[in-house]
Amino acid sequence: MNALVSRVSVIVWVALLAGTAFAVNIETVRVGNPGNAGEWSGQSYGGYGPDRICGAVDYTYNIGKYEVTAGQYTEFLNKVAATDAYGLYNTSMWSSSYGCKIQRSGISGSYTYSVASDYANRPVNCVSWGDSARFANWLHNGQPTGPQGLSTTEDGAYYLNGATTNAQLLAVNRESDWKWAITSEDEWYKAAYHKNDGVTGNYFNYPTSSDSVPGRDLSDASGNNANYYGSPSPIDSPYYTTVAGEFQNSDSPYGTFDQGGNVWEWNEAVLYGSYRGLRGGSFSLNDYYLLASGRYHYFPSDEYDSIGFRVSEVPEPGTMALLAFGGIGVLRRRRGLRR
Repeated sequence: MNALVSRVSVIVWVALLAGTAFAVNIETVRVGNPGNAGEWSGQSYGGYGPDRICGAVDYTYNIGKYEVTAGQYTEFLNKVAATDAYGLYNTSMWSSSYGCKIQRSGISGSYTYSVASDYANRPVNCVSWGDSARFANWLHNGQPTGPQGLSTTEDGAYYLNGATTNAQLLAVNRESDWKWAITSEDEWYKAAYHKNDGVTGNYFNYPTSSDSVPGRDLSDASGNNANYYGSPSPIDSPYYTTVAGEFQNSDSPYGTFDQGGNVWEWNEAVLYGSYRGLRGGSFSLNDYYLLASGRYHYFPSDEYDSIGFRVSEVPEPGTMALLAFGGIGVLRRRRGLRR
């Protein structure tokens, strides 16, 4: 871990332990070339999952440069989960050797949360699709403090209103006035694999700006490295995930990091009518799962130590993104009429 990341981790940890207000800053990169062509992905194209053309996005957007970190998620918990109405915290975050080391203290109604300093800038894990949507809603709403409700976690980019079951979470859609959201599959795919060469359909096989299988070298001197399973492990015990941007020369053409390996990342896709999409592989799986052709999935309520997420943002927060979703339903204001 470099000195700057270590120092920032300690600052985050101390602030959270002390209960100090700490605004979450999601660093993003701009993904342009609106109107680019997509490409086929799925089992017929050397990968996994139902075949689909992926990566075509007809608007400019921002995407998280890194996966959402344990430190960022801890601040979210401290703002909205004094009473954890919808299970935003999973005890495995602390108890599992693979967990992101977020600890909960106190009793319901006055829960507080802290994160170990050496995990604050590693990705959060053990989060469901619903947890990720609630985090996005919280960002959308300006990071408010208060109980989990329509003004904090239950409305925003997604109208959740207490949705926790698989059936309820599968029925949730991004609203047209979104500001922050879980990445759509196309947003995720474009940021990871598209060559950033105009409105083309040119893509790399791996999200490290390469068609060659990535290595696992933490020094990353020549680039094209990622954190995935292999022997020997690229990371010293007790860690399984790397800090944000550890592979400093292995970013995608748009400048994102760790879209391959580290933790799976939720996206908005619904697969086989029963699952939400995952992309990118994880520390517990081999390099095959990093390929652009793989469309993977879990139930949206699943919370595993290999799963995290990344968020997208409209280019100008506070504006409508109607062009992004033209023709998909009717405009529904956040507290107005809903289907």
